[in-house]
Amino acid sequence: MSKSLVVAAIAAMAATAAHAHVTFEQSEAPVGKSYKAVLRVPHGCEGEATLKVRVQIPEGMIAVKPMPKAGWTIETVTGTYEHPYDYFGSQLTEGVTEITWTGELPDAYYDEFVFRGMLTDGLEAGTVLYVPAVQECATRTERWIEVPAAGQDPDSLEYPAPGVTLLPAVDGH
Repeated sequence: MSKSLVVAAIAAMAATAAHAHVTFEQSEAPVGKSYKAVLRVPHGCEGEATLKVRVQIPEGMIAVKPMPKAGWTIETVTGTYEHPYDYFGSQLTEGVTEITWTGELPDAYYDEFVFRGMLTDGLEAGTVLYVPAVQECATRTERWIEVPAAGQDPDSLEYPAPGVTLLPAVDGH
């Protein structure tokens, strides 16, 4: 490989790394089932360590529980759902609407933040459920909250919200 091709390949990889987005490990899940959301944080904020990761839980995702993470504290905010949801024969009217992990993730490292929740039957298969996330560093904040307009390519957004494509219900749900 020529020296100019090697330099071009390294530059392309560096540009890709600099624009890496916060995403979910599993980008598809069926409605009516529990979803284990593994939020991948590939970098800090322009060289700074990540100190907080906040996730806003969208309507239609219920019974959310964050997974403890060694070295990090977890806080949750609970709120009222827009309407009651059936959850294994019980009516849920409120639940976790936001999760915050606080700790330190140096910019040179990658990590994952995990929570699970039920994707209710009322969500529409074939659509994407966006889960806004905010990454806070010492002096900078990366707001992964942009949702594409109808027909817009999500890859065209600078700070796209992580999303999960909703699949049709399975097993009679």
